[in-house]
Amino acid sequence: MSEKKKPKIKVLDWPAVPTPTPDEVYAGVSDEAKAYNLWLESVLRQEFNANKPEALQGIRVLDVTQKAIIGHWCSSLFAELGAEVIMVEPPGGDPLRKLTPFGREEYMFADKETGEKVGARFLAECRNKLSITLNLETEEGREILRKLAKHADVLIENYPPGQFDEWGIGYRQLSEINPRLVYCWVGQKGQWGPDKDKPWALDPVAQNACGFTHGTGAPKQMGGRPVRSGWWMCDQVGGTFAAIGIMAALYARDSFYGKGQFVEGTGAEGVIRILDYNWAWYGMDGSIRPRYGNWDLAINIYAVNPCADGQIMVGGGHDRLWYRIWRTVGKEKPELEDHIVEDPKLRVVTDRLPHHMQVKTYTCLVEWMREHTRYECETALQEEEVASGGVAFIDEVCEFPHYKYRGHLEVIDDTLYGKVLIGSSVFIGYRTPGRVKWIGRPTGYDNEDVYRRLLGFTRYDLEKYKKLGVI
Repeated sequence: MSEKKKPKIKVLDWPAVPTPTPDEVYAGVSDEAKAYNLWLESVLRQEFNANKPEALQGIRVLDVTQKAIIGHWCSSLFAELGAEVIMVEPPGGDPLRKLTPFGREEYMFADKETGEKVGARFLAECRNKLSITLNLETEEGREILRKLAKHADVLIENYPPGQFDEWGIGYRQLSEINPRLVYCWVGQKGQWGPDKDKPWALDPVAQNACGFTHGTGAPKQMGGRPVRSGWWMCDQVGGTFAAIGIMAALYARDSFYGKGQFVEGTGAEGVIRILDYNWAWYGMDGSIRPRYGNWDLAINIYAVNPCADGQIMVGGGHDRLWYRIWRTVGKEKPELEDHIVEDPKLRVVTDRLPHHMQVKTYTCLVEWMREHTRYECETALQEEEVASGGVAFIDEVCEFPHYKYRGHLEVIDDTLYGKVLIGSSVFIGYRTPGRVKWIGRPTGYDNEDVYRRLLGFTRYDLEKYKKLGVI
């Protein structure tokens, strides 16, 4: 069966609509009113980043994770802030390199030197990193890792619990070689405990095990079922907490402790930390927060609902906003405003929360919204200072003037991969901002540089280990 090809639809270069100029953004604004904004732009704009020092310059990170985004995400935060991050991949590369939509190669990116194709998801987390290969299933490979660890500040791994310790390259062994090493294990439920990680437990394991999936989606009575996040949320939440833990350990090492330490970061426990009032409510009387779709159990109105050209979020968290929502609706449909605000059962916040009251209020709101676009609804609601915002499509986000103007979407003209549109660094700072210097490396691209520079390998050493399948 022949592979289906992408439709030959002309795609405009990004941006299809030019980025607004400062004169356009601040048109009609007085010099006094825009002075502070222009000062911020003069010191924070992304195009100035290359001229500034990097906050983590001098920190070296060995990312020895594979088959999961959690470690690559964690180390990419260090890479954006200037650390030297070395991806230690198995020969042939991390299997995640091959992950691509629908398994189709035309959605992959080939580098100009080796022609190796890599999926966009992995490429996004290769930013600013070096790539070396090392076969840790061989004793020679493990000995090389021990030598590399002497030169590292941080090592991140996600192998099955106890695997590195069994191989003699775990924290207990490497801390003897390098007492200043901060060693971080990342996974989904942890290396220890009655339900510790099984080999290669991945993001969905954590999403389902921490209560997140049960609370996401519409209730059964509304035709719904539990829904996991479409993004690898646990990997990214767990990886972020792991990065913060590593930074805290580095600070402790350099300010008062003098030594590194073992750090653990997990996806399930990261999300447990952010599931707001679930735990206090359950601890109070055994209540389990139910799924309620886009609606909210504690606030009415506070939800995403349909309008003429998509969906829009409207937030009415307290009485002032609540009545302003209906004032907005009443300008065109006074009968709907009267129907709601004159109902004595809707005067008190708590009386608005039972399901039948939510159905009534949202039905009336959508009666107005269905005749208007997202932009029209948002404009009308914001005139009354009501928090609201249309649900944007990816193509709309790419062309949204605000993000283009602030530089959060940019085309990197990479020496290996050419021009690629990316989400840029979110580390905005006056003195030491984050930045994206390059977007990726082919598998093992930096073997010669890293092994020569750190371990003094000769060309003979490199050839020998390559023939042995070690690198």
